[in-house]
Amino acid sequence: MHKQIAGMVLASAVPAAHAAVPELAGTWTLVAADVQRPDGSIERDYGAAPKGRLFIDAQGRYALQIFKAERPRFATADKAAGTVDELRAAVLGSSTHYGTIALEDGQLVFRIEAASFPNWEGTVQRRTFELHGDELRYRVPARPDGGIPISVWRRMP
Repeated sequence: MHKQIAGMVLASAVPAAHAAVPELAGTWTLVAADVQRPDGSIERDYGAAPKGRLFIDAQGRYALQIFKAERPRFATADKAAGTVDELRAAVLGSSTHYGTIALEDGQLVFRIEAASFPNWEGTVQRRTFELHGDELRYRVPARPDGGIPISVWRRMP
């Protein structure tokens, strides 16, 4: 009896809208992490050669990591002993979050459970996107300065 109830609770933990995203399921590698400025210009947001992975399972659960390749190493092996500049570069040079992802009303919808930027936790972010074969491109909501981050991912074989 308890196993049945636990199974029903787990089955309802992922909303029906997230039940299947076969067109997105897989492992993706980051191709570009840019930002479009309010004047329309495009700049590299995470350096010239950003690194990243996006994992999406068939149930719509995802984990995403983006790292600026040019992040400086800390002078010490103890992360807690990092300088203010080292810690700042580490935080601003990465973006990670996980939760569930769905396609709803023509948008990519991230329901963020946990994030390296705590203000995103518990939020829902709707993003315009394009999916062409094994390339996924989406726009993150505008930042306070008006910049719009653009992420481009390629599905890995």
